[in-house]
Amino acid sequence: MGNSEVRRGRVSAMAIIGWAGLAMLVVGAFLAALGGLNATIYGASSFVERYLEAIADDDIAGAASTPGVALDEAELEALGLPADLSTAMLRSGVVAAGPQDVRIVSDIANPDGSHSVTASYRLDDEIAESTFRVHPIEPLYGVLHRWEFDESPIAVIHVTAAHNPLFTVGELTLDTRATKTGEELEAFSHTAPYLAIAPASYTFEYDSTLLEAAPVSVLAGAAERVPVTVDAQPTAAFVERVQLQVDEYLAACAEQQVLQPAGCPFGIEVDDRVTSTPQWSILSTPQVTLTPSDTSFDMPPTEGVAHISVEAQDLFDGRFYTLEEDRPFTLALAASINPDGSIAIQLK
Repeated sequence: MGNSEVRRGRVSAMAIIGWAGLAMLVVGAFLAALGGLNATIYGASSFVERYLEAIADDDIAGAASTPGVALDEAELEALGLPADLSTAMLRSGVVAAGPQDVRIVSDIANPDGSHSVTASYRLDDEIAESTFRVHPIEPLYGVLHRWEFDESPIAVIHVTAAHNPLFTVGELTLDTRATKTGEELEAFSHTAPYLAIAPASYTFEYDSTLLEAAPVSVLAGAAERVPVTVDAQPTAAFVERVQLQVDEYLAACAEQQVLQPAGCPFGIEVDDRVTSTPQWSILSTPQVTLTPSDTSFDMPPTEGVAHISVEAQDLFDGRFYTLEEDRPFTLALAASINPDGSIAIQLK
């Protein structure tokens, strides 16, 4: 073999070694980059951060579709929850505030391959901290890590709609009777559970012509069960309408030209002979106040005063005289709202 051939062989070998080294560098760089991606963007901490940020951005569909968030029928049953548990609150426009100022406090790798990720965040004016246990699932493209919550962070909010089946949360108005049947529909107050994305804060309230409930803020932590009562009370318009019906009822009683108006809370007995048509008038009308009871909005016994004027003859001495007398009375009632929005009153 000539010197030239030897030199060419040496050059070829060096080229092969060079290319092999370059390939190893490229592979190494790729693996390093891949490792960096899996440790950061595709890491357990980032998975938790993205979930919390989706809530903060009101991307509730994105948060709800995060692996491990949705609960299937078997999981609901294991938690003692009905299979038809409402998902109506799992939408944008419902959350009052999501987690802000999110900071990963720790990310601990567990022996089974799962991670325990602790995040700190602010909900409204409170600083909270939650630990999420997540485990790896089938990688993306076979190389990029993907994660899933071990336990769904979704919360269950048990809403008691007191004295009115409807309530408003965020931009959404819901009816707690939605999954109820039969006699349950007739109840004065209703309680129903709702799945709610968490952690997040929610504001519950109600406002209509006849009923209003003051806003109530609720902080729903991850996987928590949270009770809230939306306490509907009569509005001034409700009281005014009941007052109008009371006034009309008493006016109709006063139009009855008898000593004992039928179906009315006042009347009088006269031992002497009545010689004219009795004339009634209402001097003081009971002022309506309404407070909720177990079945209706009630007015307690409230005093009013009627006045009678009638001519009579004394049976003892035959003297004619005019009877003028104030007759105090009390009136109590129960008021309820009919399905058509009218008000039903029942006297007690």
